[in-house]
Amino acid sequence: MSKQLHKFGGNALADANGIKQVSQLIQQYSQAEDLIVVSAMGKTTNLLIDWVQFSQKNPLEANRTLQLIRHSYLTHANSLLKNPEKVTEPFLAEILHLSHLLDQTITEAVYAEIVGHGEIWSARLLTAYLNQQNIAAEFIDARTFLVAEQHILPTIKVELSQQALQPILQAQQQKRLVITGYICRNLQGETLLLGRHGSDYSATQIAALANIEQVTIWGEIAGIYSADPNLVRNANLLPLLRVDEATELARLSAPILHPNSLQPVNEQKLKLRLRSYIQAEQGYTQVEHLLASSAQGKIVTHHNHIGLIELTIAPNQNITQWQQQLENWLQQQQLIPLALSINTSEYRIKLVYPNDIIDPIFIQFKQLPLPLESMSIRYDLSMIGIIGANICQNSLQMMRFFQQIKNQPIELIWQSPQNISVLAILRQAVSRELLNKVHDDLFRAHKTIGLVVLGKGEIAKTWIQLYQQEKEKMAARSHFDFALIGLVSSQKAWLDYQGLPTLGFNQLDEQFAQHAKELVPDQLLQWLSLHPFDELVILDITASDFVAHHYIDYAKYGFHVVSANKRAAGFPLAQFQQIQAAFAQSGSYWLYNATVGGGLPINNTVHDLVESGDKIISIEGSFSNSLAWLFYQYDGTIPFSQLVEQAWLQGLTERDPREDLFGYDALRKLVITARSAGYNIDNHQVKVQSLIPAHLAECSINDFFEQLSIIDQHIAQQYQEAKEDGKILRYIAKFHAPDQAYIGLAQLDPEENLAKILPGENIFMLKSQWYRDNPLIIHGPSSGKAMSAGAILNDLNRLVRLF
Repeated sequence: MSKQLHKFGGNALADANGIKQVSQLIQQYSQAEDLIVVSAMGKTTNLLIDWVQFSQKNPLEANRTLQLIRHSYLTHANSLLKNPEKVTEPFLAEILHLSHLLDQTITEAVYAEIVGHGEIWSARLLTAYLNQQNIAAEFIDARTFLVAEQHILPTIKVELSQQALQPILQAQQQKRLVITGYICRNLQGETLLLGRHGSDYSATQIAALANIEQVTIWGEIAGIYSADPNLVRNANLLPLLRVDEATELARLSAPILHPNSLQPVNEQKLKLRLRSYIQAEQGYTQVEHLLASSAQGKIVTHHNHIGLIELTIAPNQNITQWQQQLENWLQQQQLIPLALSINTSEYRIKLVYPNDIIDPIFIQFKQLPLPLESMSIRYDLSMIGIIGANICQNSLQMMRFFQQIKNQPIELIWQSPQNISVLAILRQAVSRELLNKVHDDLFRAHKTIGLVVLGKGEIAKTWIQLYQQEKEKMAARSHFDFALIGLVSSQKAWLDYQGLPTLGFNQLDEQFAQHAKELVPDQLLQWLSLHPFDELVILDITASDFVAHHYIDYAKYGFHVVSANKRAAGFPLAQFQQIQAAFAQSGSYWLYNATVGGGLPINNTVHDLVESGDKIISIEGSFSNSLAWLFYQYDGTIPFSQLVEQAWLQGLTERDPREDLFGYDALRKLVITARSAGYNIDNHQVKVQSLIPAHLAECSINDFFEQLSIIDQHIAQQYQEAKEDGKILRYIAKFHAPDQAYIGLAQLDPEENLAKILPGENIFMLKSQWYRDNPLIIHGPSSGKAMSAGAILNDLNRLVRLF
């Protein structure tokens, strides 16, 4: 195997037992000439910081802290080593040296020299123990080769550092080099600190300098999870992550990665592995340069200690140019914010930073070489976001994210220019509950639902457009993923398990003709039975008896049916009950609210009343849109037969207008509604007044229209009789519980509710135990294309809530 680098943090090296465990991992997972980068043991760095601070204001507490440092290190050294003097003597000498430094003015260099010694002591002790275990090792102080320039965080001088490292590597062959993390030096030889968690940056930077491809960072957890596993119960370990995704996670101040640690990984094409020293075989995350992947969020990240710097510029400034100059300055000063928001109308720019670095950044902003009206700082914010390659192009996940945060006090929303993250900055802390909701909504397994549309008429086309418009909202609400996988006409089918492309209303016929294939019904049923989805829903948007007769087959296969086709729900009672029983037995569902009233919720209302404990007494209404239009228009001046032909040509009747004129359409609707009310009424129990003689049912549609004038005199006579009595003629349907029903012409007082409907409207009057004296009236637009499509979509949404 090629040479590798392993990095161990302070918690892994916290005590003598930790060092023993690390030594076992080094023996098991590393080889001679591997590099080992270490942090300070346990809380040593914190104690050193306390020692420096107490020395300036509380000498007694400073001495107590020093004794803690001495006691801890000497105890562990004596416990681990047979000859501890090899490490304890230099340790005591350095403690004395550092004590003298504290008597001087505490400069940044002095502070770094003292605080950075924890890594020196840790690396020296681990090296001694490895040698005692017959694992050849050599202690290396990183300051002997790692040179940097001071900025907010030091920047490594690569060429100079690499030149200094090469002789060290050549001189120490066949030995593991134990190197200090966190510290480096400047050109003057003074110690510089690489920032909190800077040992990770040391590790990747040293690997790059040494031409090592594989770096393993050993931490408490196995790697990078889809969210903080300490807070999110369903967080999953990510076995593989793109380097740009990991870089963005680090940039957003995730504690598992140092903000700069991935820079060498990115620039030098390193492979980074994050692994647990507690359970090494639990798994790990490998960070690599990968090819483009699909748009997918992988990580929910958050930070509850976020600040904001707000800049207000003068209205006379060109804000676009001003912003460009600001961004150039931020780049030069290495002050890139987590997020940047600009309000052009208010001439205001907001920049987001972690609280722990925002104060020195705010001070630097006072040197901003651009005109400002005001500048302010806030500390009371938080951040929650999603990270993943091209996440901003995943409209479904973006929709789910925004659904979850919509009720939060949002300061700003930011999307990265590279489309790799989306952030919400909130004016309150991110709660554990919100974090879990966002994570679960984004990443839990979403059921997949395949949709097959039977029918290719105007209503079907309208429904497809509506579905394509509402699909993402439906998915975000329901946690189901939808795929339109089939479009079927009476003779052809366009089927694809992968989903049909976006279908344009005007191009749908052309697209269908291009892709559809001849398919007999049994082949369709077989194809449907092999579907790969969690649920399959058939949307019957036909007027076909043939399709309705297949409902029992659909139920046996476990398919769900949403029906705008009135045939099955209006079948004779025994046949209707057989279909219901088939669905009940299979556990699948059949919804048919769209069969009556278009978008008016007549069936749902009736069903809900009964489910609530009410009892329907009667139902009256104008159940035929076509006949409502005809009798509203008819005034005796134009023969009724000519009005029927006009309505037919305008698409206002059923495809065969005899369905309306025989009363069949109204009959089905009345029977369906009465059955929804809980009554087992059969079709033959309904008295139906036909407007045309029975023999017209047998002729062709052309012959029908040629003979239709035979009804004109009868209709004119009834119209005249009603007019003479001050009434108007309407075709209505009535049901009185339990089994009395009538459909036909009625003379109505103009002030009656059923008489007031206009063309394009429906009206239904319900009397029940609760609405006996004051009927419940449902009145509104009748079933145009949009209304019918909406009713079908409503049924689909109701169906999904049943899963």
